[in-house]
Amino acid sequence: MKEFEAQVAWQRAGQAFVDGRYSRAHDWGFDGGLTLRASSSPLSVPLPMSDPAALDPEEALVAAAASCHMLFFLSLAQQGGFTVDSYLDRAVGFLGADEDGRVAMTRIELRPAIVFAGERQPGAADLDALHHAAHERCYIANSLKTAVIVVETR
Repeated sequence: MKEFEAQVAWQRAGQAFVDGRYSRAHDWGFDGGLTLRASSSPLSVPLPMSDPAALDPEEALVAAAASCHMLFFLSLAQQGGFTVDSYLDRAVGFLGADEDGRVAMTRIELRPAIVFAGERQPGAADLDALHHAAHERCYIANSLKTAVIVVETR
């Protein structure tokens, strides 16, 4: 079994706490040395307790699903003999009530715009098959209860 680790670190830094007016900003650390500033979303916790410049968990979840799908798509396209020049996904996650009435990410739409090079260009059926196979292999999407769908943009 493979293991993936992330470090999440927060400190009160002398702020009041029991009144709820403490910073939600914190750091995410990863094995390669990358550190990202993270925070609750200002849509969830108002300013100034949230840092709007930081990455929030909701954005990270959407990015993880989009990134996983893209990486499998690129691999499958390469295996199928297609050359991808660029792949830009403006993925969107929708937060709402799930079937049990709990707040959840109820839908993630992947909206990739993909540019192919060369004479071998995929048709609509090829793109559908590539996206379907990428979705089937994407273990991030397979780990979520929410629907993760692809809305192709051109």
